Amino acid sequence: MNTAMDRRIVVNEGMHLAVFETGNPDGETIVLVHGWPDTHELWSHIVPLLEDDYRVVSYDVRGAGESTIPQEQSAYRLRNLASDFYAVIDAVSPDRKVHVLAHDWGAVQAWEAAAEPHAIDRIASYTSISGPNLDHLGKWSRSRLAKPTAEGIRHVLAQVRASWYTVTFHIPGLSTLRIKRQFAKGWPAFLQEFSGVDPALVKQNSTLWSDATNGTNLYRANIIPRLTKPRERYVDIPVQLIVNTEDVAVRPYHYADTGKWVKNLTRNDIPAGHWSPISHARDIAELTRTYIAGLAAE
Repeated sequence: MNTAMDRRIVVNEGMHLAVFETGNPDGETIVLVHGWPDTHELWSHIVPLLEDDYRVVSYDVRGAGESTIPQEQSAYRLRNLASDFYAVIDAVSPDRKVHVLAHDWGAVQAWEAAAEPHAIDRIASYTSISGPNLDHLGKWSRSRLAKPTAEGIRHVLAQVRASWYTVTFHIPGLSTLRIKRQFAKGWPAFLQEFSGVDPALVKQNSTLWSDATNGTNLYRANIIPRLTKPRERYVDIPVQLIVNTEDVAVRPYHYADTGKWVKNLTRNDIPAGHWSPISHARDIAELTRTYIAGLAAE
């Protein structure tokens, strides 16, 4: 990152989480949560667009970057990741609520945190990008299959096709082979092919390979339990969905039911692929800033 950042360590459940802070010390705090196989550097194009107005906090989630890498699969369960999130926000903003912006598996774990009963006391708003609430996804797919229509079946099959790679991630040897093939040309080339990202915008992290392989535990620990036994997870905090309409991994259809679970929901679609925090940083930053300002004006 070009932006100077203060670094600290937050310890939770024996995990040492690398936390980074920059921006306006007098502004509201916004916490950025990255997904797979990224680190906090995912946000390198967005942080400079937010730091004049906000105190910007990001962190490497467990299993990535400079944070502890647990070896046991069970350590990657959503409840543990949500516990890390709350440990971070309690450390950086113990007396005030924070805003949250999250992507991919960062968004999945932020959904878990947002559905906790005490979220209303700690989270002022949540902006989610390309990361579903897995329980909501499970409920959506079950509802479409229980009362099938041509459109509903088509949408479920479209998400299944988009997510087929997750099957390989459940098989250790096969997952390693797939990651090697995906990243054979380098991370910038992969993002260009997969998500239409200009390679000149992409910096390949030194921990990419280990982050990618360790991060498959996110899939193994959570997808089957949550999709086969989805819980009723209601969210009382304000949520903004930024939906990437060209995302080949997370199709937009399942968000049709999100309003059943979220009391205060706003949706904004943008013509972007999965890694929009890189390819459409200005759009993401502006939508987030506008959303937060709108809540303050209510």
